[in-house]
Amino acid sequence: MKYGVNRQTLLLTAGIVWLVAGANILRIGLITWFNSPRDLLFKVGEATVVFLLFFLFVFKKLYDKHTRRIEQKTDKSCPFSFFDVKGWIIMTFMIALGITVREFHLLPNRFISVFYTGLSLALMFTGLLFLRYWWKKRRTT
Repeated sequence: MKYGVNRQTLLLTAGIVWLVAGANILRIGLITWFNSPRDLLFKVGEATVVFLLFFLFVFKKLYDKHTRRIEQKTDKSCPFSFFDVKGWIIMTFMIALGITVREFHLLPNRFISVFYTGLSLALMFTGLLFLRYWWKKRRTT
């Protein structure tokens, strides 16, 4: 591939993309957080549950799957191949669903604030795992 990148670049790109996606969702979550009723302790507890569920049961598994797949690459790869095709389809669907839910006010802001905050933290934590893995691999290669 003419514009291919190596495995380390894929890991770095994955970490940055997951962090940026998480930061964008966190921004939306915090905006709605501050515009909804203030049951702070309850909202923090709910956001923590969302974080744990998504990180432990979804994103950690995706992180493991994608790092294994990236490590098996031997040649230069497409810069966007840190996800497989299924991953890109799921991500596109999730973005479209999120936009639709907010645009048509299908869920109350108090739900969006807690859900988006927990989800975003799980995304950003996963991004940090990619960056940590990249950092370790960078120093050994």
